[in-house]
Amino acid sequence: MPSIFTPTPAETERKSPGIGGKPPVDRRPTGGGGGGGDDEWHNSRHGPRELLYRIRAFVFCALAGDMMFFVVLVVLFYARQTSTHLDPDSLQQIGDWHPVLLPPILFLNTAALLLSSLTMEFARQHIFREFDVLEEWLGLGRPALKRTLPWVAATLILGALFLAGQVTAWKQLTAQGFAFDRWSTPASYFFYVITGLHAAHLVLGVLGLIACLCLLGWLKRVDYRQIAVDATAWFWHTMGLAWLLLFAVLIFGQ
Repeated sequence: MPSIFTPTPAETERKSPGIGGKPPVDRRPTGGGGGGGDDEWHNSRHGPRELLYRIRAFVFCALAGDMMFFVVLVVLFYARQTSTHLDPDSLQQIGDWHPVLLPPILFLNTAALLLSSLTMEFARQHIFREFDVLEEWLGLGRPALKRTLPWVAATLILGALFLAGQVTAWKQLTAQGFAFDRWSTPASYFFYVITGLHAAHLVLGVLGLIACLCLLGWLKRVDYRQIAVDATAWFWHTMGLAWLLLFAVLIFGQ
């Protein structure tokens, strides 16, 4: 008769394994399994790497929809310039689009936003730096966190400066006689719509940076902190790219 294989009972956790003793685990690893806890990032089915890819895919899909929204806004901007009205005196179609002189502070705002995108990328690079991450995995401190926090904070400050500069630009344009409620000037109306909608998106980005800073101090696992910084960085970079597109339209598209 074939013998019946009886598995040995799982080992219980040892409180004091001592020098050279067995690891304090519920069951020792068997051959053929491979991987282990130290190889979670290389597991294709589960683990931090798979979670990072899923969150990236979600962020990219959401940002793709946002970029399509800005593209439609640009198309409407150009379509509105072709509109005309009938002059009752000459009985001719006359265009009603009059270009708006952009406030010079917009150039400073653009420089601040580009610099913030650079600081955010530095933060993303530091949180994924292998040597620092390895030290955190081994419990030797939090060097990746210490290197990342200043760059995220700098991005937050620059983002707030950009929003403050946009408010200043709106006030300067209103002082020139181009208020938002004066629909008789389509160019100024579109200026407020374009810059206002982008600023609303950037407010979400600033809130995301604040949440990212809180998560960096609250999350214990380094891989979760990496995911928080990575998702925030991609959103911030996309908003910077969207502003470059919109700003170029405002400069050259009128």
